[in-house]
Amino acid sequence: MTDKTELTGLSSTYLRASTSSFSEFVSMVAPQTLPGARLDGSAAPGNGGHQVTAGQLTPHATTIVALCYDGGVLLAGDRRATAGSMIAQNDIEKVFAADEFSLVGMAGAAGLGIELIRLFQLELEHYEKIEGAPLSLVGKANRLATMLRQNLGLAMQGLAVVPLFAGWDEGEGRGRIFSYDPTGGRYEERSYHSIGSGSVFAKGSIKKLYDPTFTEDEAITTAIQSLYDAADDDSATGGPDQARRIFPVIWTADDDGVERVDEDRIGRVVDEVVNRRHERPDGPRANP
Repeated sequence: MTDKTELTGLSSTYLRASTSSFSEFVSMVAPQTLPGARLDGSAAPGNGGHQVTAGQLTPHATTIVALCYDGGVLLAGDRRATAGSMIAQNDIEKVFAADEFSLVGMAGAAGLGIELIRLFQLELEHYEKIEGAPLSLVGKANRLATMLRQNLGLAMQGLAVVPLFAGWDEGEGRGRIFSYDPTGGRYEERSYHSIGSGSVFAKGSIKKLYDPTFTEDEAITTAIQSLYDAADDDSATGGPDQARRIFPVIWTADDDGVERVDEDRIGRVVDEVVNRRHERPDGPRANP
């Protein structure tokens, strides 16, 4: 009788559903491909066989904001990545859909962060295929914390990735936001939050403007105002570039699922915000 492994060429690990965690599965069959395992200089598939070193991960992504509004939650990020005092990229994307009802953004080592987000997306998809049902929003937040904890070694060497996770909780019927520290600690935030080098300025901007009864349009405008304020005081945060039409990336999540806000729509809000800044450079007054 021919063994299944002889027919497929795969080890028995591939032929049994021993775990619903994709990252745990990869750690068993190909641990060298995980983001946190490549600092030792081992060759990385898909990179021409060349070694991936810490120097290739030095560009850093910066400011991300999240805020809840009436009927949903949004995640927005500026487009700048820096390498020391240099601008490494002015149109990087740092905010993504994690799955049908959740969003994830990242600040920190850009290359490593994007790899971590892609792995997290696979993690959620793999779990749903194996278990036949998606994780709860809190379960997703916990999975991300576990994956982040696996990268603690890199964080201790200066290559930290800090994600911001948000999504629509179908069970509770509301948007929720979760923040993390580099060790994998997970914290639920109230109403709004920001991470990255410009987070202090962005969060202060949201604080003066925020209203829990915001519509989606008002929340988008507030997110853009906050990133504008962050760019005003933090050199690592990129402001909207009207000449090149490079605007923040914004995703929303509600009971209909996730959706990326159309760039033309963002452009119209940016133009309005910038025009108003000509009259009042420090931005709108705080809500009474």
